[in-house]
Order: sequence, then structure tokens, then C-alpha cells
Amino acid sequence: MIIIPGEMLRQQALNHLLRTRFQSFLSKGFQTLNPAAEFQMNWHLRLIAAHLAACEHGEIKRLVINLPPRYLKSQLINVIWPAWLLGQNPARRIISASYSHSLSLKHAADCRALLTADWFQAAYPAAEIMTGENRKEKIATTQHGFRLASSVGGSLIGEGGDFLILDDPHHPQEVASSEQIQSTCQWIDQVFLPRLNDKKRGVVVMVMQRLHHADATAHVLKKAGWVQLCLPAIAGEAVTYRCGEFEYRRAAGEPLHAMREDAATLKALKAELGSFVFAAQYQQNPVPPEGQVVRVEWLKEYHDVPEGQLVHSWDTAIKAGAANDYSVCSVWLMAEGHYYLKDIWRQKVEFPELKRAVRSLAARDKPDVILIEDKASGQSLLQELRAEHFPLVAIQPVKDKESRLLSAITAMEAGRVMLPHEAGWKEGFLSELLMFPHASHDDMVDSVTQFLNWAALRKMAVMRVRTLS
Repeated sequence: MIIIPGEMLRQQALNHLLRTRFQSFLSKGFQTLNPAAEFQMNWHLRLIAAHLAACEHGEIKRLVINLPPRYLKSQLINVIWPAWLLGQNPARRIISASYSHSLSLKHAADCRALLTADWFQAAYPAAEIMTGENRKEKIATTQHGFRLASSVGGSLIGEGGDFLILDDPHHPQEVASSEQIQSTCQWIDQVFLPRLNDKKRGVVVMVMQRLHHADATAHVLKKAGWVQLCLPAIAGEAVTYRCGEFEYRRAAGEPLHAMREDAATLKALKAELGSFVFAAQYQQNPVPPEGQVVRVEWLKEYHDVPEGQLVHSWDTAIKAGAANDYSVCSVWLMAEGHYYLKDIWRQKVEFPELKRAVRSLAARDKPDVILIEDKASGQSLLQELRAEHFPLVAIQPVKDKESRLLSAITAMEAGRVMLPHEAGWKEGFLSELLMFPHASHDDMVDSVTQFLNWAALRKMAVMRVRTLS
């Protein structure tokens, strides 16, 4: 076949795209692996790609990505990305592991299909496969780079990698066994992580759906240096994702990929799976079924609320950085001896934005009482708002967070704390409350306990007055 100059130019342009643009490489890789399916680029794939680029360039050394099943996590991270890495540098050494040997071999076969594809060889002629090293578990290049497949529990003696990829380390059926979960975490520490050739510059990427509150994600996030990218199926709150030059603002309630699974589909899936399974696998918020300190059966639901006294309870943070706490306002209606949680406002904001939020929510709800903790940023907030005639009550925190929650539990145990039947913030709130004190944040819990303890003291004061009269 004679190639005319125009076709040659088009081929050269395609090869250039495949060598320089990972998104083009991702699209071509997907088409190779799924010839009958349509590739649908979505913002979450671009966000993941930005994080992987940061890993490739040494800006992130330890990364854990949590997202629901069937959102291209394995194909993108464990199949297409390793092929890209070897194309960029055929001397790189990559070790991949999944929870089962058969799954690991399947991913290895898919990666092999990309590395041996005509378009890949045309774009990356230097990534030549070594004769005799094209095996099920391992495919190697003539420059002694490779992708090696293993499974959790397997031996990796004698092997070392520059990039370690751990894809779904837990089998979904093992979450009922805390011993099995612990065994997997020990294998990660004692067998998998030591396989890095260079402990300072080597990269580890773990991708998984959450299955248990003490799973591998929880395990590695206790260690220093790990970056988490958490992508729930439905956004519990407005959030802005940033990595490198990529930025995406996601609205509260927005599905992760509406073209694949819209809000109605996810709602039906939640009803089918149940709240706890959906919260873990789809919302990436696993909670113990019985709760840690608070038990889920104590919390009642409401559809309508009676007339009563409205209270805002503010727990304020000092700064808005990624590592800082949230500022939270829980909105309560007190009526007939019950406490109805009507809304949760939760954001990371600087002090000027915090003041505006207090004013804005007060204008919206016209609360009878505004509770603000009298310390740090809350103290400054009280000082600046007193002149504006808000119904402020300064709260002096007593004892530690755990003790304050234990003091507030009486109302929960008695079934007097009421949650809405449906609310966009409800799952995130329940996760934090039921996981306390082991959740990554406790700001909503602090806001709730502040209100419940104030309400209990107020009730006691009223009872004393009635007794004296």
C-alpha cells in the first residue's frame, strides 16, 4: 500500500497527540478495549487524569482515589495509565495488584492488548516488547521496563517497582470479616509498599470503592503523605476540585456522571442496595451499621414540623485551607419536647465570608437564638455581630468533644432528635455522627452537641423556675 503525504501527515498528527495528550491516549485506549461502546469523556476522568499526571511528574507520591463501581476506575488507572507510563518511558517498572488473581490477569491482558496494538507501536516505537517476556503476569520491554500483575496476599519477593498500583484491594465479601480486612492492610504494609525501588521518589496509587469504615483507604490515610481524591456518586455539598490547571465546581446533589447514572437512577439504586451499602460503595462514606457512640436506631425521621422556636448553632473554623476544619451551622426547630434538624450549612470559609454567612442565614430563617462557641473565630464573630442586634448566645465549651457528645446522647436515646426524611446533606451528616470519634471531620457533631447541650440546660432552667413558682 502506497501512503500518500496527506495520510502520512494525519498519522504523524495522531501519533503526536497520543504521545503528548493523555486524554487522547485514554480515548484511543478505551476504543481498543471496548470497540462496541461509546467513550463518554466526563469531568471526573479529567480530574483523575490530572492527579495521575501529578503522580507521574513526582508532585504526588501517595494517592488514594475513591469512586463508585463502573466509573472506569480500573481501565483508566490500572490498564490505560500503565500503558501510557511505559510509552513515555519504556524503562519504567510497574507492579499492579487486585484482590483476586483472575482479576489481576484480566487487567494484565487488557494492558498487553494496548502495548501490542498497531497504533501504540506506531506512536511509541521505543516501547518494544522483549521476546520471551510476554507472559500472563508480566509483559516487559527491551529497555527492561515492565508491568507485573499480582494479587493481594501474593508474594512479590525479588520484584521492585517505580509505580505501585493497588486496584480494589478488598473483595466485597470480605467486609464482614474484620480479620480479613486487617490481613489485607498488613499485606499492604509488609509486602506491597516495600516493593518500591525508591522509597522517596516512587509512586503508590490505590483506587477503590469504599466497603468498610476500617478498610485499606482508612488504613493508609492514617499515614503521613497520602492524598485522597474522593468522588461520591452524588455530591452531598457544593465542592470545588482542583489539581494542576484543572478545576471543576460541583453543585450539591450533582451526580458524578449524569449521562451514565442520573439522580433518578441513583435513587433507585440506593433503594435496591440499602442505605449503608450505598453510603459506602457509592457515596464513599462507610459507617458501622450500629454506629460508634451514637446508634442509628436512636435517630427518628420527620416529614413535617410543627411551630416552635428556631435555633442556629454555629461551630466556626479559623481558616479555609484544604487541611482545615469546616465552619458549620445546624438549624434546629424546638417543639413539643423534640428537636427537628432542618438544615446543615457546611463550608470552608475565611472570616469575612463567615460573617456574611451568619448574616445571610439569619436573614433567611430569622432564628430566635444564634449559638456561637465563644473561642477563636467564634469569639471574634460574637464581638463583631453584637452591635447588629442578633439574638446571640455565647457558648463556653466545657470538657472535650467526646464528653460533650456523651452529655448530648440522652436526647438521641430518647428518640427526641428528628432528622428529615430526605435531605442532600443527610448522608454526610449521618456518616460523621455515626463514625465519631473516628471520622475525618467532626464539625457537624460539634454543632449538634452544642445545640443539644444548650437545649438541655435551658430545659433544666425552665423546670427550676416552675418548681420555685
